[in-house]
Amino acid sequence: MEENAFSLLNQINSPDDLHHLSSDELERLAAELREYIIECVSKTGGHLAPSLGAVDLTVALYSVFSLSCDKVVWDVGHQAYAHKILTGRREDFKKLRQKDGITGFPCRAESSYDAFGVGHASTSISAALGMAIARDLSGRGEHIIAVIGDGAMTGGESFEALDQAGDLGKNLIVILNDNGRSIDFNVGAMSGYLSRIRIRPEYNRAKKDIKELLSNIPQIGDKVFKTAEFIKEGVKSVIVPGGIFEEMGFKYIGPIDGHNIPLMREVFDDVRQMDGPILVHVRTKKGRGYLPAELAPDTFHGVGPFDLTTGKVKSNPSAPKSYTSVFGDTLVRLGEANEDIVAITAAMPGGTGLKAFSERFPDRFFDVGIAEEHAVTLAAGLAAGGKRPVVAIYSTFAQRAYDQLMHDVCLQNLPVVLCLDRAGLVGADGATHHGAFDLSYLRHMPNMTIMAPKDENELRLMLFTALMQSDPCAIRYPRGSGLGVSCDGPMTGLEVGKAEIIRESDGGVALLAIGTMVDNAEKAAELLSVDGIDATVVNMRFEKPLDTELLMKLSETKKVFVTLEENALMGGFGSAVLEFLADNDIDMRVLRFGLPDRFIGQGTQTELREECGLLPAQIAEKIKRFISK
Repeated sequence: MEENAFSLLNQINSPDDLHHLSSDELERLAAELREYIIECVSKTGGHLAPSLGAVDLTVALYSVFSLSCDKVVWDVGHQAYAHKILTGRREDFKKLRQKDGITGFPCRAESSYDAFGVGHASTSISAALGMAIARDLSGRGEHIIAVIGDGAMTGGESFEALDQAGDLGKNLIVILNDNGRSIDFNVGAMSGYLSRIRIRPEYNRAKKDIKELLSNIPQIGDKVFKTAEFIKEGVKSVIVPGGIFEEMGFKYIGPIDGHNIPLMREVFDDVRQMDGPILVHVRTKKGRGYLPAELAPDTFHGVGPFDLTTGKVKSNPSAPKSYTSVFGDTLVRLGEANEDIVAITAAMPGGTGLKAFSERFPDRFFDVGIAEEHAVTLAAGLAAGGKRPVVAIYSTFAQRAYDQLMHDVCLQNLPVVLCLDRAGLVGADGATHHGAFDLSYLRHMPNMTIMAPKDENELRLMLFTALMQSDPCAIRYPRGSGLGVSCDGPMTGLEVGKAEIIRESDGGVALLAIGTMVDNAEKAAELLSVDGIDATVVNMRFEKPLDTELLMKLSETKKVFVTLEENALMGGFGSAVLEFLADNDIDMRVLRFGLPDRFIGQGTQTELREECGLLPAQIAEKIKRFISK
């Protein structure tokens, strides 16, 4: 990376440094920012396409507002790389998403310029409104700005916030960064609405022309314009159907070119002096400035390291199939045999492996947008109507649908299958994206069956099993490649609540593992055997219902139970085993392995498992110390 290529960027140490730059210098700065982001992310991976699309917007915004006092809240954070670089983290950006480096998302603990921590969508307007209310209660006067993408506008929370913001009338600026996409194509009525605005930008021009025409009428022109609401509404209904943002109490400005820095500066300067809630609609191009990302914005939304010249993503062609792809292939096969199976996802058909199902069965596939709560209750309605819904959501995002899972699915005992991808430690996306809590927050839901496969073939069997049940079921599985086992055998059902003994011994230690930790438990047992410690290894398969019959039998011959899970220790699988022992008055020493009671940062999955003491050698060493006491 040639430092002289970033001669202007290297002079920027805070956002206020942009205030002294000319328009030409701001254009040059934006070009250097793009080049720097592309070079860094080609080595670290990250959310490249959305951040490239927001570079000009960020430069224009920060050249007008003063972040020494004004606050900018970025939604999700996929767009915020230019923000990070311009706020004193230029050199740190080289370690983006790396262990002990900076996070991939705005984080309050990382910088005072990160006004609000994000990572999940549709939160920015709510947070910004809260800040605006706090500002007014404290008698301050800073500007509060929320930057939200059109994909995040498919989430219900954004509209709840818009509704109250318009009602309160607080000084609040919402910038809608509209690139026509989230991760996959946007869906829903809002996407269609914004599309109509994009192709009919003459709305604001028409309003301006009507005002000028009426103002030329002597004596009554101004009064007619101010009072004849039917004229304004007539313009909106013809040119921009609904006028939804103005109906909600916002002054609507746009759409404007999100790559025209002088125009945006002019608009932002005007907006800075206006009162009340204002929505500025900015149109941008995802991947702007890097042709491979412009041509394949989905691929470069969240991308691993890639070749800078060709744009080819670096990968291991010999790696086993991922859990996600095995899930997707299996569901297509099951869908061919059962026409009642329907699939639902929340704006991520590609990420959850449902792309093939959506193409094979378009009438039985539903992408609800970024609306996990709706996805789960929609599934409950489909189940109540006799269908077999499979809801595929990342574990971290399913947390948003906790109440719907409890009230709409479990309370009514409806056969919804919840497939939780990215369970456990996901790696570089860090604390906001680890699926660290699902075994805990699902376990106490009555009627819920919870499974976690030891490998990709067992995932197939669990999906087959879940679709035969008449109760709610959840399957959680990790990000990344499987273990490379064969997935060609017939699909047979598993006996619900029954574990599998993988390694049997006469020793006094039993390793009770679930999901990804089964393989590590087997490897730890091998290491223990070298030191003369013979351990039984059990693939528990089901967190709920537990195989209590097997646990009771093992408790008669074992002195130590070791539980292993890639989930928060509090309330998870290990807790379930402890509860069983306590409820049955069984005196047993228990050692638990899992995730500690803190949020885990970013790094590779191996690095994070090492940090949490979950690698085989660490497990074996801790067991040796435990049984030697």
